[in-house]
Amino acid sequence: MNSYHQPPLRPVARPASRRARLTRRILAVAAGAAVLALASLTAIAPPPPPSQDELLAASSASGSTASEQVFDLPAGFAQSSITRDSVAAVPGVQGLAQGRTNRDWAELVLLLGDFPRTDDNITVMMRWMRQENGPDDWWNRNNPLNNGWGSGGNSGLGSYDNLVIAAENAAEALRSNPGYSAIVAGFSSSAPTAQIEQAIWASPWATSHYANGSHWSYTPVPVIESPAGTW
Repeated sequence: MNSYHQPPLRPVARPASRRARLTRRILAVAAGAAVLALASLTAIAPPPPPSQDELLAASSASGSTASEQVFDLPAGFAQSSITRDSVAAVPGVQGLAQGRTNRDWAELVLLLGDFPRTDDNITVMMRWMRQENGPDDWWNRNNPLNNGWGSGGNSGLGSYDNLVIAAENAAEALRSNPGYSAIVAGFSSSAPTAQIEQAIWASPWATSHYANGSHWSYTPVPVIESPAGTW
């Protein structure tokens, strides 16, 4: 009797169900999105803060080109001193100093006094300078207004090292002495020349009070350059 050998049955691969295929696709997409999100976060992450050595190097490099400025700090900080720029560093001062004329000096006083540099204000200042020293030697003793403030001469006969310092002291005197408040108000508001001049005459700047204006000249003041070394 012949026996019949039946081969073993092999499992039949069944096609995956629609739900299984959809699940695998969702998982694949989610995995890809996670990878992209991680890459994006890495790309936009802020750089690490600079080290102390890098900060010191940057500070040294900037100090070689910038002007020094030191400010008061609150209690608990080591630095407490103040270094101020000289008056020559105020914008406009160097340009006026290079001009070297009586008009430049008149503008310099107005600039340092924080007054408008209008034509009327400049005209009054130049007339005032002429009453004190005359136009031909308006730079006399580097003290065009015969100002006693900081010049070492209470009578106004003191001198300054240069005309920039003289302008600084003239502006400071006007702003500091209550007796000059009407002059300050006139210059500050760019009042008519007559109003400012009357304030000058009435002030204690000159003991003669310019004879209440009878010694005041209204002719145009010539623009004259001062000698080298006065500024």
